[in-house]
Formats: sequence, C-alpha cells, structure tokens
Amino acid sequence: MAEQLQHSLGDAAARKLANTTKTTPQYSTITPRWLVRLLDWKPLESGTLRVNRVKDNTSVDVLCGQKDEQPLPETFVNYEEKPREYTLSAISTVLDVHTRVSDLFSNPHDQIKEQLRLTIESVKERQELELINNEDYGLLKNVPKSQRIQTRKNAPTPDDLDELIGKVWKEPSFFLAHPLAIAAFGRECTKRGVPPATVSLFGAQFLTWRGLPIIPTDKLLVDGETNPKTTAGKTNILLLRVGEKKQGVVGLYQPGLPGEQTPGLSVRFMGINRSAIGSYLVSLYCSAAVLTDDAIGALENVDVGNYYDYK
Repeated sequence: MAEQLQHSLGDAAARKLANTTKTTPQYSTITPRWLVRLLDWKPLESGTLRVNRVKDNTSVDVLCGQKDEQPLPETFVNYEEKPREYTLSAISTVLDVHTRVSDLFSNPHDQIKEQLRLTIESVKERQELELINNEDYGLLKNVPKSQRIQTRKNAPTPDDLDELIGKVWKEPSFFLAHPLAIAAFGRECTKRGVPPATVSLFGAQFLTWRGLPIIPTDKLLVDGETNPKTTAGKTNILLLRVGEKKQGVVGLYQPGLPGEQTPGLSVRFMGINRSAIGSYLVSLYCSAAVLTDDAIGALENVDVGNYYDYK
C-alpha cells in the first residue's frame, strides 16, 4: 500500500511553536488532614505542658438540707503527685536547591517556592501521622485500657460505635477512622437498613453516626499501612472529645518561631555553600495531650474486608 501523504500540519510539528500551559507540581500523597483542622491547638511558651489531674478516688464531702447548727464538713481536692508532662516534638528536614536551578528555571513557577511548598506538605503529613501513632504522645498510644473495646464480629457495626460513644459520652466531638474502615461501617449500615446521615464540614461531606461526624484519615493504619494493597486488614477507630474547656484532647505547638509560616512551623534560610547549593531548614514543633482519660476511646481489631452479596 502506498504511503499516505500528509496534507495538514500535525500536532507534533505545531507544538514546536506553541506555548504549553504548565501546572504546579501535583503531589498525590497530600491529604486534607482533617484531624489537624479539628483539634483545639494550645500554644506553649515553654515547650512543655504539665497536665495536673485530680486523683480518681477524690470525693468532696458536702452537707445537703441543713436544718440545724451542726458543723459543716471539711474537705479538699487532692491532686496526683506525678502529673504527666508533654514536651513538644520536632519534625525537621533540610531542603537543598542549587542556585543554577533557581536562577534559570523559575519561570513560570518559582522553583524554590514550589520545592518549599511540597516539603512543607510532606512535613505536615508526617505531623498527622505522629499525632496518631507517635510512641510517646500519639493518640493511639494514650488511650487508657479502660477506654478500649473490641469489635463483636470483627466488622465495625452500629452497635460497636454505640458502645464507643458510651465510653466517650461527655460531649464527644468526632470519630476518626481510615477510609476503608468508614466504607466497612457503611456496608454494615446498609445491611441493617440504617444508612448513616451526612454532614457538611469544610465544604466536604462526611458520614455521621448519632450526629457525630466520622472523619477519614489514612494515618490510622490498616495492618501497618496507609494504603494497603488489599481491601482486607485490621485497623482501629477512635472517638475524641476535643478542647481544653471540655477537658478533652488538645494539640500543642510552639508560637513565635523565627521564620514562622503557620503555627508551629518555620522555614529558615541556612545559606549557600561552596557548591552553590542553597539550604532551607523546615521545622515543625507539635505534640498532643489527652487531658482526661474519658476524652478518648478506641474500637480495636476493626476488620475492613467484610462484604455482602445482596439479592
């Protein structure tokens, strides 16, 4: 067959003279980080918070219905002798950008600005991971034994979440769960014919249970992973009461840092070395504190891989 002649300008040739519209770098691992938005954040001038608590067995003696001149009871409120202290933890990294790159290739998008933006996003993603999983101050590690419950049938059922509400019944704020756990709970509700209502927060829709929003985060790991390769696996669901006034869970940060970009996060220029590489120190100081034991509860051993066949 004879070769077909081309009678019009093709795309490949035309692009040699055309400008291309470019986007800023798209980073697929960035998440909304709802937990950071929903926590009540408390600034620490000293970098350490001491949580003074009343002893569990403390009771105040009072007299009710006094009708004579009998002496009033004498009492006082006793405190724990060794209160818990939370010290801010640092999440830091150094960004290196060659001056030749920033000088020659910063149009239309500033190379340093975009590199800093992506680095800060990565640091904030690690912040949410640490708030949940840190061995010292992470929420999962600070759920008291009395506030931990197990699923009845592995899958997260409405009964399980009701029991969790029974553990955090004083003004609970929201559930926190991996998206796969939320999907598993939705399937259990569908099977029982009780589809959960939704609520709008931050311009997004969230499932709710008993009026409490179920906030998704991939930092509540499934079998130790944020993105498991299969739909099966075990995870946990948390229920939190947040806010210092409610004696709940609070986030902690250091205010007034040099080069502060957002609360607790700073960017500082470290200079240019003899290889013409400019360095920027990115640091974020944060922690979390559970002010009272009943401010948090955990539903453990949540199976996210249970499915049903519907007729």
